[in-house]
Amino acid sequence: MNYDSYWEMTGPTLTCPPLTAGTTADVCVVGAGIAGMMTAYHLCREGKSVIVIDKAGVGSGQTQNTTAHLTNAIDDRYVSIEAWHGSDGAKLAAQSHTAAIDRIELIAMEEGIDCEFTRLDGYLFDSPKDSPNLLNDELRAAHSAGVVVEPVLHAPLHHYFTGPALKFPRQAQVHPLKLMIGLAAAVLRRGGRIFTQAHAEGIESVVAESKERTAEVADDQPLLRVKIRGELSITAKAVVVATNSPFNDMFAIHTKQAPYLTYVCGFAVPRGSVDKALYWDATNPYHFVRLEDFGPMNVNGAVLGNPETEQLLLVGGEDHKTGQANDAEARFSRLATWTKIRFPILGEPRFRWSGQVMETNDGLAFIGRNPADNPNIYVATGDSGQGMTHGTIAGMLLSDLIVGRPNPWASLYSPSRLTIMAAGRFLEENLNVAQQFAAWITPGDVSSVDLIPKGQGAIVRDGLSKLAVYRDPHGVLHACSAVCPHLGCLVNWNSNDATWDCPCHGSRFDSSGHVICGPAHRDLALIKSLAEPVVT
Repeated sequence: MNYDSYWEMTGPTLTCPPLTAGTTADVCVVGAGIAGMMTAYHLCREGKSVIVIDKAGVGSGQTQNTTAHLTNAIDDRYVSIEAWHGSDGAKLAAQSHTAAIDRIELIAMEEGIDCEFTRLDGYLFDSPKDSPNLLNDELRAAHSAGVVVEPVLHAPLHHYFTGPALKFPRQAQVHPLKLMIGLAAAVLRRGGRIFTQAHAEGIESVVAESKERTAEVADDQPLLRVKIRGELSITAKAVVVATNSPFNDMFAIHTKQAPYLTYVCGFAVPRGSVDKALYWDATNPYHFVRLEDFGPMNVNGAVLGNPETEQLLLVGGEDHKTGQANDAEARFSRLATWTKIRFPILGEPRFRWSGQVMETNDGLAFIGRNPADNPNIYVATGDSGQGMTHGTIAGMLLSDLIVGRPNPWASLYSPSRLTIMAAGRFLEENLNVAQQFAAWITPGDVSSVDLIPKGQGAIVRDGLSKLAVYRDPHGVLHACSAVCPHLGCLVNWNSNDATWDCPCHGSRFDSSGHVICGPAHRDLALIKSLAEPVVT
């Protein structure tokens, strides 16, 4: 079985240089995922000088973990979007997601990006038992929002009768990493610069000296400096933080969105046995499905499946709050059970992986000026399970804001918005965060480090402190403080990904405590030696 995503194993790679000296640009984009690269691409087309930085590589964050459904059938459903944002807001949401799909198609065509963009239908089925009229209600709300959708007797599954379903025509799917590398190549062709292994640690306003007033930043706007780990920096007139969860914000955004882990299995099915479409159920937990043709592995050309007789069925779902469950095996098992009932899968999964999504309290992303911050600092976050379209919307919307052009979606996606009708979700999620601080007074996961097996981690109490202790495959212990440097929650071990995950706002760290994703931008504090013995 392969534990990397299918896209990682079949997508192209792009080698970008590290940042070796301070430099300047009109705009610095932090994060080379879909939102960051789409923003950089649109700004380059506007004639702006753009630098993109990423602490890893292009598309190496959550973009490589998506299943890349391109859809205007919003995950939280138009019934909810209408209730939270009103009928006009629902119409703008539909327009923007439809426009995002069209924009990806146009970019792929104009830039010659072979990213397997395919138009196809999407089907929503299986109303939950506690909401038996959901499909009828959703049909009405979607029609009211201007979405093209029609009721059908059933989704086109040959081995399972779904009952009534909604058909959304002209949805799409794409190979996300092929799109990402194509976007990066287009940015470079248009004069943009991309630096990887560049870890942003902060943004500050600076008083520009005359020698800093290069042609790229030659006007009266105040400058911003992005501080890079290793004493380097980038000076720009505007900064876009597109890091899935913004590292430059302590409270304003993070109280309005919540991190969830989602899981994906890839199964082989007989070629032609499943109609090529997007499939979504409306149950809780929900599931999402797409079909893919097998391609060769990008490392050594090995075949991942028999392309003559098999296709790959990607099935996702079984979400839970990040850092608040460590039962991935059970979730993968439930995915397999759900899939076996509905699709003619061949054996066990060929692929398994997980990814993190940021769910906002009102179903739509936060895209625009960062609240209570320098007016030239922008954020794109809160993918709400639709990262590919929300990221593309970010590229269109942020480029308009930066060049000073009105955009009809600006208020809908504003990070400063307060959605009164979503107050219940806001309170529920923030109460959940508050409850996580109770972990400070609980015992550790184990009473002694001797009980931690090789390749696993556990929280261990050491007096008044708690340690995140990992025993590597050689038996060597690696100990860090268990305190997340963002706001002081205690991390938990994730045995599936071998990470330390914060249950409050979704910061994640590798087994040795190095930060993988924010909002934390610092590593877990290293403990040089363990007290002997470490016991509860």
